[in-house]
Amino acid sequence: MTFKRWLYVLTAVALGLVVLTVMGRQRGWFGAGRATEVTVDSVVRRTIVERVSANGKIYAQTDVKISPDVSGEIVELFVAEGDSVREGQLLVRIKPDIYQAIYDRAVASLNTAKANLLQAQAAYTQAAAELERQQKNYERNKRLLEQGVISEAEWESIVSAYKSAGANAEGARMNVEAAQYNVRSAEAGVKEAHEDLRKTMIFAPMSGIVTKLNVEKGERVLGTAQMEGTTIMHISDLRTMEAWVEISENDVLRVSVGDSAEVEVDAYPGEVFRGVVKSIGMSATEAALGQTEQVTNFQVKILLLNDVNRRIMDSLRLRFPFLPGMTAAATILTRRAEHVLAVPIQAVTTRADTARQAGNNNERNMRNLREVVFVLEAGKARERQVVTGIQDDQYIQIISGLDGTEQVISGPYAAVSRLLSDGDPVKVVSKEKLVPASEKTVTR
Repeated sequence: MTFKRWLYVLTAVALGLVVLTVMGRQRGWFGAGRATEVTVDSVVRRTIVERVSANGKIYAQTDVKISPDVSGEIVELFVAEGDSVREGQLLVRIKPDIYQAIYDRAVASLNTAKANLLQAQAAYTQAAAELERQQKNYERNKRLLEQGVISEAEWESIVSAYKSAGANAEGARMNVEAAQYNVRSAEAGVKEAHEDLRKTMIFAPMSGIVTKLNVEKGERVLGTAQMEGTTIMHISDLRTMEAWVEISENDVLRVSVGDSAEVEVDAYPGEVFRGVVKSIGMSATEAALGQTEQVTNFQVKILLLNDVNRRIMDSLRLRFPFLPGMTAAATILTRRAEHVLAVPIQAVTTRADTARQAGNNNERNMRNLREVVFVLEAGKARERQVVTGIQDDQYIQIISGLDGTEQVISGPYAAVSRLLSDGDPVKVVSKEKLVPASEKTVTR
């Protein structure tokens, strides 16, 4: 073998040794290898409460919009915003002049209709009397005709007079019926005009607080007879309040009527008010005008429990501690699991099934994803497939796959979610060591 060939052989062997050394250290075949620095947490049993968070505003459970039934000018306004009102109390008076005139005209029409009815009844009485006279004459002359006392011509004249009297009586009777209908129509007109006149005075439909007043004395308002009228004011019962929050379509199916909730109101920092889910919207709320993002939310109403919150409310020394429109943040407690195995949320990741057949597309691979955790065993990461349950802000329930004696790898995120594979060497370090220096808080 020539020197040049020996040189080629030695070079190839050297390159092979270098590659073998690098791969061996990376895979842990020999030497210290390139162990991934990780943090671990123990599998423990704890109580997990699943929560859904949402933001919204405070509103009165009972809120009534007051709108007039008739249009016109407000001539008297008896309340101001913030006033307490009683059911049946006079709130607003609309200028009644035109409605008074309509009522007076309707009363006059009714009187005319009644007079016409009296005339029709008198005419009917007269026609009925004439019919009775002609009937007697008809019966009397019929016997005379049978006896041959009167001629056929005289008999025909008597029959014609009898029939004419009957037609006149029937016509008079129908005129009486028509006059009666006219009276009923006029009475309905009077009733309608009286109702419109009465509606110029607006009374409180319930007891409560005037929480919003939209008009002033002298303004003209539009009635609701044919279209949406002017909203004059809102009357609310501030003793019972609700939080109306928006929940995304991803979370709304986890919420049920009757779930307990914790509500924080910006006006009372540090205070937590208790509530219960009263209703869940069955259709998505409409996007706000000008909103560019396509966000689908559902409205959930949370009833604030006065009895439970009484201590806090009494400490505030306010008759009505909540006002409509206050900003609120709610946390709804959807499910609870007691004394279950749990690991940090970041310890659970997904991996594709390694038993995939060649040629499978990405959609098939996505269907083969499985939930796994990496368990620390003798300095290596061992993959364990798990079945998870509910979760809170920090921990997730493990239904199967772990027995509670393991230590699971919980960080760093990149290693758990992408880099680690079954059997990779790892080195356990403290969590503080993995925090980049740029993220650490500088104390001065």
